[in-house]
Amino acid sequence: MAWSLIHAGWMHYILAIFNAHDWTMRYVTTFTTEAFSLLNSIIYFHKAIQELQRAHSSLSVAAFLYAIIGAVGTMLLAIFLSTAESWKPLFHRYIRMGLSEYAAAISIIIFIGLPHIGELESLDKLTLQVSTSFRPTSPDRSVFFVQFWHLEVSWIFAAIIPGLIITVLFFFDHEVSSIICTIDRYGTKKPGGFAWDIALLGTTTAVCGMLGIPPANGLLPQAPLHSESLMHTEKQEVRTIVNGEEVMEIKEVRRVYEQRWSTFLHAGAILVFISPPFQHVLGLTPTSVLAGLFLFMGEQSLSVNPILYRFFYLLTPPSELPPLPDRVKSYWGVHVYTVVQIVVTIIVFIVTLTKGAPAFPLLIVALVPVRLLLMTKIWPRETLRFVDAWACREGTPEDDEDATNSLSVAEGSVQGEAHMLEELTA
Repeated sequence: MAWSLIHAGWMHYILAIFNAHDWTMRYVTTFTTEAFSLLNSIIYFHKAIQELQRAHSSLSVAAFLYAIIGAVGTMLLAIFLSTAESWKPLFHRYIRMGLSEYAAAISIIIFIGLPHIGELESLDKLTLQVSTSFRPTSPDRSVFFVQFWHLEVSWIFAAIIPGLIITVLFFFDHEVSSIICTIDRYGTKKPGGFAWDIALLGTTTAVCGMLGIPPANGLLPQAPLHSESLMHTEKQEVRTIVNGEEVMEIKEVRRVYEQRWSTFLHAGAILVFISPPFQHVLGLTPTSVLAGLFLFMGEQSLSVNPILYRFFYLLTPPSELPPLPDRVKSYWGVHVYTVVQIVVTIIVFIVTLTKGAPAFPLLIVALVPVRLLLMTKIWPRETLRFVDAWACREGTPEDDEDATNSLSVAEGSVQGEAHMLEELTA
């Protein structure tokens, strides 16, 4: 594993140096990013179920039933607190903001403490495993660094293949999450630092390989949740034309508060909780609470995914569906498009459960040419223009194609006129 991650590290550097974001993600549409986001939601739900399955095999019936209550309760309380911004006029604005921004943390703390109250304390518990000393957790290792330099040269080169797959997964995951957490509704003003992010990710990936620990990456839905927590209302002057005169109006707009403190504090909190004695506190966390956190994160990612709303359209009577643009004939194309996204996502998820799991990032990347080359031959252009768009820039593939065709027609017209002029003057 060490050499796979080291190879992934220098591959990230190459992507950053050549600014791969500009010449790769410009071809990605929301068809792929929505499916990838849905896949992340399903994986989170699956992880929650796995945690409860482990609890079922290790705990008594009463303790397992409480584990289910703890998981569902953690999720529901976090969801409820995340809506605190809409509780106006209840509580002061800053209290509502605090409850909303730290909904998951508050819910986790409450359900960590509940099993230690009253008769619940007598129930057996399955908690997170933590280290009790400053040494490698593996009994076979006495030093933190893996002796990766002792591997045969042939295996070092063979590790390039899994390193490439890891790079594709991490790059796509980071790019999609960065795109989602900087969409127009967040009103971000500062430009994205995609290249710097990828360089930093490459560094941490390589270091994880040298330490012999799993690489840490997975920004969906954490990054969008972070953006949501930083949303606030600002007053902005807007110029409008009224009766031919320019009038300045003050309007309230919602946008993200752009700063560096929150991410710095998050990183600091992580460092604190992996050090004694706080690591002991972390070890008090029931795995059912972790399952509830997975459920909450999956729900938060799914709740903002357009696939969910188009799936609801499948269950809605035709008479109740919102009107379509004039050029879109019916909802049939939209429904089939949604079903294809769901089916493709389920297929990729099934692959992640097999021995071919390491190759699933390649399946996600393969959706890009499928959308641009194959789906244009099956779906009407106006339907695709309605349901899909470029992920990183304005417009749709169909808009770009129309612009290219118009330019070709204009150039042909100019060349034809020039040729006629040459014949007349000859």
